Amino acid sequence: MSTDTLTPTETSTASETGRARNTLRRRGTVRRRAPGSAVTSKATVNALLIIAVLYALAPLTWLVIAATKNPGDLFGTSGFSFGDLHLLDNIHAVFTFDDGIYARWLLNSLLYAVVGSLASSLISVAAGYCFDKYDFRGKGKLFGLVLVGILVPGVVITLPQYLLASKVGIVNTYWAVLIPSLVNPFGVYLSRVFSEGYVPNEVIEAARVDGASELRVFRDIALPMLTPGFMTLFLFSFTGSWNNFFGPLVMLNDRNLYPAGLGIYSWNQMVLQSPSIYPLVITGSLVTVIPLIIAFIGLQRFWRSGLTAGAVK
Repeated sequence: MSTDTLTPTETSTASETGRARNTLRRRGTVRRRAPGSAVTSKATVNALLIIAVLYALAPLTWLVIAATKNPGDLFGTSGFSFGDLHLLDNIHAVFTFDDGIYARWLLNSLLYAVVGSLASSLISVAAGYCFDKYDFRGKGKLFGLVLVGILVPGVVITLPQYLLASKVGIVNTYWAVLIPSLVNPFGVYLSRVFSEGYVPNEVIEAARVDGASELRVFRDIALPMLTPGFMTLFLFSFTGSWNNFFGPLVMLNDRNLYPAGLGIYSWNQMVLQSPSIYPLVITGSLVTVIPLIIAFIGLQRFWRSGLTAGAVK
């Protein structure tokens, strides 16, 4: 590329890089990489990436193929070979089996994931903003406690959460699943990073000088600036809530309150007695993946920029 086509920033970067290389050459510290070594490294990296992609896509591919089969083809053909196409029949059977309870499980999953994720993301963004913009006594120690919360696995605290829920009488209700999902220490940490990167202190001070209250500064100025970070947290929280299995398993006994994952597990427990419902378990599992794919595709514009900001910080 000709230097005439470079922008001033690119020209400056190129000149700095050239000066650095000249300095290293004078010091005799520049090592020439053998052409064969570069080719080998590139091939190794590509091979590892291909293995990782195959490892990630193989279960989903098997699930898609298996969901198109009837019980005879499911057990009579190879896992990665197609039989007769019965995908629509299987989907119809999933939504009509057991009085259509699968549709209720999907709605429950949407309720737990959407409502819980919105509330959790808003609380995390507000807490992270406060840690970044305000000085108060015990701020460092309190944020240290938040970081400790990141290290504690969620499964470990599920039983104490069940005992607390039992004390206040919300076991086997929607609240037993929604309330624990509101606490997200990692979200608070990320929100503080996002606030440092997206919300300049000068803008906050200018709003205060104009007479805006602290609540209005956060709602009308900081929160719109934090939209990429908010959507990133929402997507992470949505995925975690959608895939949450152990929490609902401990908290819920009523099948009408089950999320889709727990409901499919209850069907899977019946497979030994009724092998004919095995295609329903597979097709139901495939249908539960679709909302996650839609969420990632629909929100990719936000979470990409949000992850980039977090990486820079």
